[in-house]
Amino acid sequence: MRPVRLDLDGFTVFREPTTVDFTDTDFFALVGPTGSGKSTVLDAMCFALYGTVPRWGDRRAIANALAPSAAEARVRLIFESAGKRYVLTRVVRRDAKGAVTTKHAGLEMLAAGLDLGKLEFGLEQDDIAEVLAGTPGEVDTAVLTVVGLPYEQFTKCVVLPQGEFAAFLHAKPAERQKILVNLLGLEVYGKIRERAQAEGTTAEAKLKVLDDQLHALADIDDAALATAEARVEALRGVAAAVDAIAPRLADAGRLAATTATALATLDAEIARLSSVAVPADATGLAAAAATARAAVTGAMDAARAAEEREEKLRGELQSAGDATALRRLLDHHAARSRLLTEASTVRATLAGAEAEHGKAAAALESARADAAKARLALEAAFEAYNAAMAADQAVALRPGLHVGEACPVCEQTVHKLPDQPHEPAVVAAKKAGELARKRSTAADKAVEDRDRSARELDRALATARAHAQQLEQRLGELDAALRDAPAPEALQRDLDGIAALTRGLETAGAEVRKAREAQRNAAGQADRAEERLRSAWRGFDGARDGLAAFGPPPANRDDLADAWSTLQAWAAGEAGRRRAGRQAALDEVSEAERRVSGIRDELAARFTGAGLPAPGGDPARDAAVALERADAARRRIEERRADAARMREQRDEMAREAQVAKALAQHLRADRFERWLLAEALDTLVEGASRTLRELSSGQYDLGHEKGEFFVVDHHDAGLRRAVRTLSGGETFQASLALALALSEQLAGLSAASASLESIVLDEGFGTLDTATLDTVAVTLENLAARGDRMVGVVTHVGALAERIPVRFEVRRDARTARIERVGL
Repeated sequence: MRPVRLDLDGFTVFREPTTVDFTDTDFFALVGPTGSGKSTVLDAMCFALYGTVPRWGDRRAIANALAPSAAEARVRLIFESAGKRYVLTRVVRRDAKGAVTTKHAGLEMLAAGLDLGKLEFGLEQDDIAEVLAGTPGEVDTAVLTVVGLPYEQFTKCVVLPQGEFAAFLHAKPAERQKILVNLLGLEVYGKIRERAQAEGTTAEAKLKVLDDQLHALADIDDAALATAEARVEALRGVAAAVDAIAPRLADAGRLAATTATALATLDAEIARLSSVAVPADATGLAAAAATARAAVTGAMDAARAAEEREEKLRGELQSAGDATALRRLLDHHAARSRLLTEASTVRATLAGAEAEHGKAAAALESARADAAKARLALEAAFEAYNAAMAADQAVALRPGLHVGEACPVCEQTVHKLPDQPHEPAVVAAKKAGELARKRSTAADKAVEDRDRSARELDRALATARAHAQQLEQRLGELDAALRDAPAPEALQRDLDGIAALTRGLETAGAEVRKAREAQRNAAGQADRAEERLRSAWRGFDGARDGLAAFGPPPANRDDLADAWSTLQAWAAGEAGRRRAGRQAALDEVSEAERRVSGIRDELAARFTGAGLPAPGGDPARDAAVALERADAARRRIEERRADAARMREQRDEMAREAQVAKALAQHLRADRFERWLLAEALDTLVEGASRTLRELSSGQYDLGHEKGEFFVVDHHDAGLRRAVRTLSGGETFQASLALALALSEQLAGLSAASASLESIVLDEGFGTLDTATLDTVAVTLENLAARGDRMVGVVTHVGALAERIPVRFEVRRDARTARIERVGL
């Protein structure tokens, strides 16, 4: 796997969109201060490929992918593997409840020669050669196929744990063994041992269950099978015997049924003939019907007589005259009498009203004359008031007047001075005027009152006159209506006679209705009597029809009692003749039943001899059922024997599995296996590391181990063997890097898929190395990159080392986000 481009947005410290372009890069460094986000770039590549990061610990802790306060994180990695280019995307989102989940994961193979600049505008369908995965689960499977490394091996083959190998070189043997187990993943053998122990325990439990089941099948040996087969054969014999006896039993059964049916038929005929009896009311029903018919005739005669009386009274009433007309004339007499009295009263009232009207008219004229006088007095008072005002004005001028001089107002010569009054004249005139006004107002009010009273009397007089006229008109109409009419006393006598006839007619009508009701009751009783008689005849006919098969004698249809007596006598004779022949029929039934009993005893003996209960009503079915059950029992024994055989085979297989599991657990529990496994792994690791160290040191060093201790062979010093503790810092880095590369290649070779190690990254701190050691490290890394078989990356914050690397990705971080800038080629 060789990264080509990495796009980040909202991933941990990279809040804003960030791109790392690895195009044309073989040797690079991720540089920046501690905590700036250098290692986060490696985390992003690991997350894109596997959905988790080693530093998170739990693979389910994807919430760590989100930048603080961010709702979404996107990571897109474009990489090459085995000469093909792929794009891998993962999107993590936080919902409203705070839960973080992977909302999208996809892996596509890109078309050959695709310009990565198109990523800024989105890929089209022609840009994608093949869609490999669209869900997180599908992506995990597809990545293993494309990259060739599972998550655990990727974190050790691509991101090299070189620092652990530096400690590994100088550790004591026991500590080195723990480190090697961790680096090589040899803890899997402990899990295998635990799994083998569990499998062995499970196998032993299954063996116990199989042994119990086989013990429960101990009753299905050869003897049991032979007994079952003999039982089947015996019951086949019983079934054959039943088949042979069955026709005789059927014939005997049919004969017994026939004789029993004949006896039952004979008993039924005797019972039917013996049940004929004359009903107790047969004699009285005809007499009752005749009496009821006579009652109907009498009721009809009474009804006709009542109707005739009613018709006679109705004729007399019609001849008596019209009661309504007579009552109307009598009402006219009464109305005329009332109107005469009322007319007398109205005439008296009218005369009084006319007298009052005359008085009111005279009073009105007097009031009008008084009002005219009062208005004249008021006008005179007004003129006197004006004159008083003039006089008062003249008095006011008196002090300026002099006899013989001109008046200053009228310019005439004053001959005499006006008198000086005790009080102003206008005061007296005003009082006189107010008195005149009051009298004039009172007079006008009196005129209004008299006028209103006169008008009311006019209306009353007009009403009285109209009423009197109406009375006269009504009296004229009544006189016209009563012309030639009888006197009231005669009219009343005629009405009393009509009322008496009407009451008599009502009484006669009631008698008619009563007579008709009696006629209906008599008719109903007659109908019921006739119906009882007809019902009795129907009962007789039913009884006789029930005996029609025996040929009853003809019946006398005129006499019900005689008909019943004749039928009863005949039925008694027929029943006696049948009783005489019943014994012979009974003997035939007994003989047929003895034959059936004998054949059944023969069948019972067959069944008893075979150990079966006595047969029921269907011996053939009983025998077939018994045979089928015996055969089923035999088949069950055979099936259980087959089950037992299979169980024994399963037990043998399970015993072998338990033995293998226990042996594997025992072997893996032994210390010598672990020592041998670690020794073999260490030999292979040191052999590969020695080749790499020789190449990295330009042929100076080989790596070896003996008795748990590492040493190097220095070919520049005549093949001198030196303990690794004597190596300088740069030489230690070369040896540990060689071990890390050897482990990477060894784990890739163990991968189930075809892994291609096209890139490695050293995420280690180099700040503790001195200048000479850093120079050695730089030269070593340059030699490693110069091999050209893989991309080499270094994560460091040491500027001196970074300056020796041609391509640097400088990582900086502010309060908002981390940023990456490419420097170099």
